[in-house]
Amino acid sequence: MKTKKKKDIKLSEHTDKHQGKARSGKGLFIGNKNRLPRHHAEAKDGPHNHHGNDLKKRFFISLALTVPVLLFSQVVPEWFNLPPLFSFPGQGYLVWALSSLLFFYGGFPFLKGFVREMRSKRPGMMTLITMAITAAYLYSSSIVFGLKGMDLFWELAALIDIMLLGHWIETRSVRNALQSLEEIARLLPYQAHKLLADDKITDLPLDQLTLYDVLLVKAGEKVPADSVIMKGETSVDESMLTGESVPVQKKAGSEVIGGSLNLDNPITVHIRKLGKDSFIQNLIRLVQEAQAGKSKLQGLADRTAFWLTLLSIGLGIITFILWRTGMDRSVAFSLERAVTVIVIACPHALGLAIPLVVAVSTTLAARKGFIIKNRAAFEKGHTLQAVLFDKTGTLTQGKFGVTDVMSFRKGLNEAELLKYAASIESHSSHPIAQGICSASREIYPVTEFKSLPGKGVEGKVNNKNIRVVNLAYLKKNNIKTSGLGIDKLFHLGKTVVFVIIDGELKGMIACADMIRPESKQAVACLKKMGIRSIMVTGDNKEIAQWVSDIIGIEEYYSEMLPADKVKKVRELKARYTSVAMTGDGINDAPALAQADLGIAVGAGTDIARETADLILVRSNPLDILNVIRLARSTYTKMIQNLLWAYGYNMIAIPLAMGLLYPAGILLHPGLAALFMSLSTIIVALNARSLNLPD
Repeated sequence: MKTKKKKDIKLSEHTDKHQGKARSGKGLFIGNKNRLPRHHAEAKDGPHNHHGNDLKKRFFISLALTVPVLLFSQVVPEWFNLPPLFSFPGQGYLVWALSSLLFFYGGFPFLKGFVREMRSKRPGMMTLITMAITAAYLYSSSIVFGLKGMDLFWELAALIDIMLLGHWIETRSVRNALQSLEEIARLLPYQAHKLLADDKITDLPLDQLTLYDVLLVKAGEKVPADSVIMKGETSVDESMLTGESVPVQKKAGSEVIGGSLNLDNPITVHIRKLGKDSFIQNLIRLVQEAQAGKSKLQGLADRTAFWLTLLSIGLGIITFILWRTGMDRSVAFSLERAVTVIVIACPHALGLAIPLVVAVSTTLAARKGFIIKNRAAFEKGHTLQAVLFDKTGTLTQGKFGVTDVMSFRKGLNEAELLKYAASIESHSSHPIAQGICSASREIYPVTEFKSLPGKGVEGKVNNKNIRVVNLAYLKKNNIKTSGLGIDKLFHLGKTVVFVIIDGELKGMIACADMIRPESKQAVACLKKMGIRSIMVTGDNKEIAQWVSDIIGIEEYYSEMLPADKVKKVRELKARYTSVAMTGDGINDAPALAQADLGIAVGAGTDIARETADLILVRSNPLDILNVIRLARSTYTKMIQNLLWAYGYNMIAIPLAMGLLYPAGILLHPGLAALFMSLSTIIVALNARSLNLPD
């Protein structure tokens, strides 16, 4: 047995809620010497969450420090011509000490961000905030230690508190995308049944498997690795991996994908692919590539902070020079003007303009049945021009239902035929069997039930021998189907089973993945909004065409593997301004990550939900309309808030510089701070007015 380094954690050690196994989640092995890329195991332990918790802690501690700064400060009472609330020796030094703690502790994330932006030679929001709080702190400290003027400690505290709050709100909306890789790894079982040379079976963890090992996969178990069947015949559910809604019949020589579910009978397989060559590992790679590109998006406010930083620096310097040399005023007065300009150039409202709108829209979204996970992606919803739909589980219910029942013999009506078939199928876990059972209100008792590998099932009902079989069984036994009218059903992509009673073909039952009743209306409404609906599915062309015709989709692509869906998303992104992808399966995860807006339906897999930017809780395609409407309203509110934040600055900055001083108008630093707070309140009220239009 191979040993592992301490820093490596085996796949078998990871948590399984159903099996009660403990997992540390620090790394994964898929096959011998082939390990998944290292990533954070759980979102709750991820870097985004650590950063969010740190901002939350700093915000509340800074808020607590702000209270005594306000109480002991002489500035606020002077605004309203009131006597000081407190007066004792050393009061100014106490305020300075508290403000110093607030500056270095509460302002640390911004100081750190400033260093990062300077190293990258790209000043942005962190530089702007750092300039404002540093100017306010140094100027106010100078006042305490002898410079004439009025300190700005109150403004320093308010600026740090509001900016911490804004960044905390924003960080909370950022998901840990790497968790989806953990969910993909969970597709594989935790151990495999390896067949030894003496026909004995030993259970091994997956990291001890090697290429060409021979494994036994029992009915109801997942296939441990990409393999080829050596012995046995069964049907395999690959829907979560490939999107193929119908279980696939497999026999000796057929390939089976690691993570797919063996439905009917035990099979013996030998491993053909492990590690980086496996199907699941390719899924992980596709998700990583797509997420890496999306993570480069920046917020709308951040993209303008660079220019505002340059403006702040330039106007601050110009203000000082004009007052000191042009107007021949004192250094203290000129410095006060320059600091006021720099502080105002970093608006409180800008720090909350977008995060507050996002917070309100997130709440509205939850009330309407969808959850926003990625802010930057959700913002793109207002420019959507095309929506790609996966078929199985998205436009359809992801489960089979009976669409047609036909009796070939008089004296046996369709209801009775269905009842016989459902009675036999009630002993099978096959998805088609479950669909037939759900269509019958009652069933008969069954005896002598037996599975016919790759062909169907049989048993005795009311002393009659009943067989429910597929077309392959009829052909093998030379039972003719010509003239029975079933060709049209096959052409529509439906799955047809036949009912044989006491050796005689009595009828047939057609099943299909049932279309959601809301799908047709959703597509029609999107068309009215000028948004094109496109279907991508792993199913064959006949099924894809049948679904498209019913719900009114004009453009569809069939037999699409995960990589094909990603490629199609990329192609459509070149054609349209913004593209959304809606899906529910593991096979949809890479495309969900690649799209401008990835939408997962709530009934889908954990992997789809983790990879997507947004989740439809009710699995209702009509909710996509609400997503688009809210995205448009949210974007409008963001623009309004930014215009107010910047517009206020464009008015306040000239006043702070003293351009209206000849007319007797000069904006005092304290009054500027008060107006900035009022600006923030207006932005907050505007964000709260966000609603979802009809």
